[in-house]
Amino acid sequence: MPVVDAHSHIYPAKIASKASAAVGDFYRVTMAAPDASAEALLAACEGTPITHHIVHSVATSPGQVETINTFIADQCFIHPEFIGFATMHQDYVDVEGEIDRAIQLGLKGVKIHPDTQMVNMDDPRLMRLYEVIEGRLPIVIHTGDYRYDYSHPRRLQRILRTFPRLKVDAAHFGGWSIFDYALEYLENENCFVDTSSALEFLGPRRTVELVRAYGPDRVMFGSDFPMWSPASEYRMLAAMPFTSEEFEAITWKSAMRFIGEES
Repeated sequence: MPVVDAHSHIYPAKIASKASAAVGDFYRVTMAAPDASAEALLAACEGTPITHHIVHSVATSPGQVETINTFIADQCFIHPEFIGFATMHQDYVDVEGEIDRAIQLGLKGVKIHPDTQMVNMDDPRLMRLYEVIEGRLPIVIHTGDYRYDYSHPRRLQRILRTFPRLKVDAAHFGGWSIFDYALEYLENENCFVDTSSALEFLGPRRTVELVRAYGPDRVMFGSDFPMWSPASEYRMLAAMPFTSEEFEAITWKSAMRFIGEES
């Protein structure tokens, strides 16, 4: 049985340590992996049942978009267990052209992070992106942070209602650090959520409650590497009292549906 880590970040080896440190500084946490390279991710999963990884990186300027997308595609060619997602920036000009190029490169979706990109997720510039990818590519959107309003789940609710065929992973159970707000706005919307950067904060009982509130067919396992250890995150999830059907949905079936490969 495959296991898909639906939320992992990788960076070129020459900047992997610097990138991991920057993420740690942004969230004021000690990173599980000081090295955020592709090789470090694979090494961190040795001895685990994890077989596939949705991998991405975030462009904090428009000039980074093409370089990052090429890097992710190259890593997917080297490591067939990777499922690559493109990045996009709100100030990148040729959105449609770069999305077409990303598809030609074999990338399977898009990832944005409104907080680090300092843009409201429902900004008109990003609404153009959603229009371009609706019905074509899924998107992972970092959602929720008590310190910022850029990624509030109410904004995602608006997006989902504007683009009903847009396939979205509202990362971090729909709202990192504001999980109850996320449930209020997203429980009955057409979106996926993932478990990344959530399990340790929520604990077993609340995690199970949220999985069953959203429905396990909408929930995907994610580690948020390099912030957390994929092995530890998987063990934490596996120890929770899910049925075998729920666990299979969370660990691979939902992710396959998200990327358009029905189980």
